[in-house]
Amino acid sequence: MARQSKRERITKETKISLELNLDGNRDISITTQIPFFDHMLTLFAFHGGLDLKIEAIGDLPVDDHHTVEDVGILLGEAILEALGNKKGIQRYGLSYLPMDEALARAVIDISNRPFLHYKATFERTSIGGLSLENVLEFMRAFSMESRISLHIEVLYGNNDHHKVESLFKALGRALREAVLIQGNDVNSTKGVL
Repeated sequence: MARQSKRERITKETKISLELNLDGNRDISITTQIPFFDHMLTLFAFHGGLDLKIEAIGDLPVDDHHTVEDVGILLGEAILEALGNKKGIQRYGLSYLPMDEALARAVIDISNRPFLHYKATFERTSIGGLSLENVLEFMRAFSMESRISLHIEVLYGNNDHHKVESLFKALGRALREAVLIQGNDVNSTKGVL
């Protein structure tokens, strides 16, 4: 069964199309008009072992917030759809990811009970068009719409680029582990996720 999703989101603030394959070959094409965000999403998809195509046009003269949040919303929806009934998935994922002096941890439970614990501090306000305060907005939208319990934090680091990069890579690797097929049953005593 193909674990794929194709979605679109059009609002007065953004127009986004997205294609996702959880069992991909790392066929990745990201264009959000926010260079550093494109880079982070590419790293997320690569380390998640995903095929991911995103084309986003947003009201960037206003701010990058709407684009970043709406990409998080659409990506979360796509993951939820691609997971289907969640039969056989490992469900849990964990990644500690170093990026030079920075270390991030991402822990996932594909539980159908969305929750976000996020802890990261930055010295800079933005990198490459991405307002660093919007990293939280992306993670929140992603976890709520995918209905994933996500605990993600930068444990330490000095360079803000390294800290953000370690977060996105850790998220990708934890997701890759959590969506692995390990059997035929739903990984819950309730029989449903």
